[in-house]
Amino acid sequence: MDLKERILDLMKSEGYRPMTEAEIFTALDLELRDADQLLKTLQFMEKEGLVVKNRKGRYGVPERMNLVVGRLEGNPKGYAFLIPDNPDIEDIYIGLENLNGAVHGDRVIVRSIFKPTGGRVEGEVVRILKRASTRIVGTLERGKHFAFVTPDDKRFYYDIFIPKDEMAGAKSGQKVVVGITKWPEGRRNPEGRVIEILGYEDEPGVDILSVIKKYNLPLEFPEKVLRQAEQIPDEITDEDLAGRLDLRDEKIVTIDGEDAKDLDDAVSVRRIPGGYRLGVHIADVSYYVKEKTPLDIEAMKRGCSVYLVDRVIPMLPPKLSNGICSLNPRVPRLTMSVIIDFDDKAHVKSYQITPSIIKTCERMTYTAVNKILEDNDKETIKRYEYLVDDFKLMAELAAKLTRKRFERGSLDFNFEEAKVILDEDGRPLDIVRERRGVGERIIEEFMLAANEVIAEHMYWLKVPFVYRVHELPDREKIYALQEFLYNLGYSIKGVKNIKPKALQQIIEAVKGKPEERVVNTVLLRSLKRARYSEENLGHFGLAAHYYTHFTSPIRRYPDLIIHRILRDQLVGKLDEKRQEQLNEVLGRIAKHSSERERIAEEAERETVELKMAEYMAGRIGKVYPGIISSVTPFGFFVELENTVEGLVHVSTLEDDFYHFDDKTITLRGERTNKVFRIGNRVKVKVIKVNKNDRQIDFALEEKLD
Repeated sequence: MDLKERILDLMKSEGYRPMTEAEIFTALDLELRDADQLLKTLQFMEKEGLVVKNRKGRYGVPERMNLVVGRLEGNPKGYAFLIPDNPDIEDIYIGLENLNGAVHGDRVIVRSIFKPTGGRVEGEVVRILKRASTRIVGTLERGKHFAFVTPDDKRFYYDIFIPKDEMAGAKSGQKVVVGITKWPEGRRNPEGRVIEILGYEDEPGVDILSVIKKYNLPLEFPEKVLRQAEQIPDEITDEDLAGRLDLRDEKIVTIDGEDAKDLDDAVSVRRIPGGYRLGVHIADVSYYVKEKTPLDIEAMKRGCSVYLVDRVIPMLPPKLSNGICSLNPRVPRLTMSVIIDFDDKAHVKSYQITPSIIKTCERMTYTAVNKILEDNDKETIKRYEYLVDDFKLMAELAAKLTRKRFERGSLDFNFEEAKVILDEDGRPLDIVRERRGVGERIIEEFMLAANEVIAEHMYWLKVPFVYRVHELPDREKIYALQEFLYNLGYSIKGVKNIKPKALQQIIEAVKGKPEERVVNTVLLRSLKRARYSEENLGHFGLAAHYYTHFTSPIRRYPDLIIHRILRDQLVGKLDEKRQEQLNEVLGRIAKHSSERERIAEEAERETVELKMAEYMAGRIGKVYPGIISSVTPFGFFVELENTVEGLVHVSTLEDDFYHFDDKTITLRGERTNKVFRIGNRVKVKVIKVNKNDRQIDFALEEKLD
C-alpha cells in the first residue's frame, strides 16, 4: 500500500481526529527518512482535494469535516451547482453571494450551509483548488482609458476589466482571447489582458474559432508527436503478423457515415449451425501508440476526437487516424477482433478475443446499406450483389439483439439529430434531420454486443479495467419526473426502486405522440450522465451489468487503454506489478476522459446551435409549421420540422392574457379560454435571432389544432 492510501485509511478510521503533520508521522510509524515524502504527499493530496488542512494546521478528509469537493456548474443567472466528485452525494446549490470568487468549471471545496425543508442542499465555496481556465473568449468593448470583455460563455457572469496598456491593439466589437491576471474579489470584477485577437464576429470562421478557443481545443499537434507519427510505416510488414489470426479472406466491411475518414470498426457475419457468428474487428491502435510515448501522452490529454460542425479535431494525427489505423477498403490492417457465436435467439454461446489482420472488401455507407435493406434499390443491390445476403443476415441478427436488449429494459431514445449543411465559407445552407435506419442500427447493436462481451470477460478475470458506467438516477429527480409525467397523463411504475424497464415503458407509451420529444428530453435529463470508471457499477440506461468502450480506439482514449490491457492479458504480461501500476493510474484516466468527453459534447453542441441560429437569422419574417415542444410560464417553445426550436414569448400573444397552469402544463387565455399545450400544431414567424446567445424568437401566426 502506498503512502497516500495509508494516509487516507488513517483519516477514514473511526477514531481519527484531525492531526498535524507530526502527529500523522507518528501515527503511521514512519521512519525519519520518510518525513519529506510525507510532507510532499500531504501537499499533493491537499491540492487535489483528497484531504483538507484546517486553520489550526490539522488534516482530515473532507467528508468528515462537513466539506464536499467537486466541480462548479455555473448558471448565467449568477448561481451555480457543485457537482461532487463522489457520485453518491447530491448536487449542492450555491448562491452568487456564496461563490467567493469561484466561477463555472472551477474545482472547489464547498461547505454545506443548510437544506431547506423539501429542497436541495445549499452551500458556500470555502476554497478554490483549481481554476477551470485562465483564458476567456469574449467580445471587447473599448473605452477611452480601459476596456471590458463580455465573455461568450454566459456562465462566466463577470465582465473582465482590461487596462489600457493590456489591449494589444484590439478594437471594439472584436472577439478576443483574454488571459486572467486578477480573479474576482468581493464586488471587484476580474482583470485580464488580451493575448489573441480572433477578428470580428461576422467574419467567416471567427464564430467556430471562438468556440475552439473557448474550450481550449488543440488545433495543432506538437512537433515531437508529428515526428513520432511520421516514423510509423504506411504499410504492414511480415513481422506485424506474428500471433495474429489471419482474416484477410473473410468478407468484412466497414459501415459508416458518408464523410467519415477515421474508420475504426469493421464487421462480418455468417450463419453457423443453430445461430450466427459475428465478427467485430477494431483497429489495433495500441500496436502503434505505445504507452508513455509522445503520441500516447497527447492522446491522453485530448481524451477524444471532437466533431465540430465544420471540422474534426482528432485525438491522433491524421497519419494514424485516417491512414495506417483506419480500416480503409481493400488494404490489410491490424485489428483486435471479438468473434461471438450466438444461438438462434441471439444469446451468446461462446466468443474469442484475438489480435488479427483483416482486409475489408468494401467501405460501405449507412445510405447504401439502407438503400439495399429498406428501399430495395436495384442499382445499389446490383453494385453490392455479393454482399446483399450478408447485409440481410446482419439485419436479422441486429433485430434479435435489439429485441433481447429491449426485453431486459434497455432505454432507446429515438432522438433525430440535426445536421447543418455548410458552404465552403462555413455559412449554413440547410438543416436536415439525420435518421437512424437499419444500417445505423446494425452497427449500433454489433458494437454494443462487443462492448458487453469485453466488459464481462475482463470483469470475471478480476483485473484492473475501465468500464463505461451509468448509475441509478437520483430519487428526487425521479419523483420530479413522476410529477411531470402525471400532469401529462402518464405514470412510472415502482418509482421508489426504479428499474430501466419502468422508464422504457414510458418511452414506448409516448412513441409517435406529440409529446414524445419533450417527454424523452425530460426523462433523459432525469438520468445521471454516463461516465468512465475503474469500478464496474453497471449501466442503467442499457440495463447491462457489464459495459465498456472498446470499439473506437482511434477517437476515444479509454478504448485505447482497454486495448492495451487486453493485449497485456492475452500475452501474459498482466502480472502483479503491471496490475499495481494500472490500479495507480486508471482512476485518474477514467476521470480525465469523462471530463474531456463532456467538453467535446459541449463544444460540438454549441457549434451546431450557432450555425442553426445563423441559418434562421437569414430567414427573419418567414413562416414555418411546427409543434409546441414545451410550455412555460413565459411562453411556449416550438420545434420546426428541421429540429430548430424557438420561443413564442407570452408577451407576443396579444389576443388575451395567458396564465400558466403547472398541473396541466398549459397556457390558458383568461377571456377566450384558448389553450396552448405540448403537441399542438402551430404556424410561427421568425421575428428575432440572437446568434451569440443562440436564441430564436417566433411570433404565433396561427394555431392549427
